[in-house]
Amino acid sequence: MTEHDSSTPDPDRAPARPPVADRAAFEAEVASLRLREKAHTREGDAIAARRRLPMVEVDANLELTGPAGPVTLLDAFEGRRQLIAYYFMWHEGHEAADQCEGCTWVTNQVRELEFLHSRDITYAVFCQGPYEESRRYRDFMGWEMPWYSALPSNDELLTGRQVGSMHIVCYLREGDRVYETYWTTLRGVEVMDYDYALIDLTVYGRQELWEDSPSGWPQTMDAPPEHPMRTNGRPIPQWSRIETGRSDDLTPGS
Repeated sequence: MTEHDSSTPDPDRAPARPPVADRAAFEAEVASLRLREKAHTREGDAIAARRRLPMVEVDANLELTGPAGPVTLLDAFEGRRQLIAYYFMWHEGHEAADQCEGCTWVTNQVRELEFLHSRDITYAVFCQGPYEESRRYRDFMGWEMPWYSALPSNDELLTGRQVGSMHIVCYLREGDRVYETYWTTLRGVEVMDYDYALIDLTVYGRQELWEDSPSGWPQTMDAPPEHPMRTNGRPIPQWSRIETGRSDDLTPGS
């Protein structure tokens, strides 16, 4: 076990497990569940028709901070027609270990952008904290997506929403005018995730207390004192960076 493992499995306390069935009975149960899964997929397709929503114009000249200094919301499109912005929560002046575990989790899964680009979509992070401090966090994590500070315009960009919370916001550009077409927050940002999507396929699931699990199933991941996306006081993806000796010092100019 490495030093950041939060617990050591007890070989004498195996978790409960499903009843064993023969292949025919197993396949019958899977087929029954598959009907619900297909209905869920079709409903997801219907919800994806959010493209039928109206849109609202946003000031295209709202200021962001990028690697070369001030830029505009329009600049963040990088010439493409659409923009997906992830609004990263930020705790200004805090160490890397104190930064948002949820934002770290979903951002860590955004790696390959070419497929988005093929649909004329730019993806960028709009961090809700200072540029230099947050940019050092991006570098510590090894992320390569476009990164901006939204701090100069947080209130205007997130009008009517909770500044400081995680958000995905989608925009459309028509010439030099910008429109907001959709936004979501909290569990809505799970659309960026594949870890939970895969974990949800397994017999023990997320192992979190809110899940509908049989008696005896392990449900310890959100037991106090830690959040399920943390181990030993850090967002989980930070540990692999620490173990390779990468600096997590976020002090600008250090």
